[in-house]
Amino acid sequence: MDLGIRGKTAIVCAGSKGLGFGCAEALAQAGVNLVINARSKGPLEDAAEKLRAHGVDVTTVAADITTRMGQESVLNTAGVVDILVNNAGGPPPGMWSDWSREDFIAALDANMLTPIAMMKACLPGMMERGWGRVVNITSQSVKSPIPVLGLSNSARAGLTGYVAGTSRQVAPAGVTINNLQPGIHATDRAVSLDSGVAQQQGISINEAKAARCETIPVRRYGTATEFGAACAFLCSQHAGFIVGQNILLDGGAVNSTM
Repeated sequence: MDLGIRGKTAIVCAGSKGLGFGCAEALAQAGVNLVINARSKGPLEDAAEKLRAHGVDVTTVAADITTRMGQESVLNTAGVVDILVNNAGGPPPGMWSDWSREDFIAALDANMLTPIAMMKACLPGMMERGWGRVVNITSQSVKSPIPVLGLSNSARAGLTGYVAGTSRQVAPAGVTINNLQPGIHATDRAVSLDSGVAQQQGISINEAKAARCETIPVRRYGTATEFGAACAFLCSQHAGFIVGQNILLDGGAVNSTM
């Protein structure tokens, strides 16, 4: 399917690996020029080389997107932005009794306030031009909270509430905002979570992964490639009637009728 977005420009935050890279690659395959961001320059440049193989322009910005300086650097480099993919690593797992105010502030900065700031910067231009796509990578925990990920549960739920209202306000101008809610995918984040379970329960990381797979109806972890394909479709010309939605990509793990 031709997604109808060849030649457009996208910002993909945290695009050097994992789900961010999956989204960047799917957009590159659709002919979208990219500005990708990550903290570490080495992995970022490696990712850019892979993406350029699809025949698109790829610009890298090594910066912390959770800081104002990092956001300004990415936005100034991109210029006119047609597509924005907001993404940032989740806060560490833990127990409710351990989290301080500072822990919550850090989680809100990374997983709520940063994507809001990026949207506020990009939306006016998109609305003026009459077209734009924003996809926020959140988490299945917004619909089905994960106890040890309380920091993520809270911050991403706040972002979801913001999008619910804002998406309806910008839709008349041809701009859509939607959220993708990943379950467990085969990324570094999964390795980190499985390692924590393995250490806590005194089992191997493979045993921890196998046990988690048993809780997923498809009996496996998702891939960055299939996640990226879903993101690219939401960014396409064909998704203009999808507004303010929260779409699960979790292999059926969340047991819910709606």
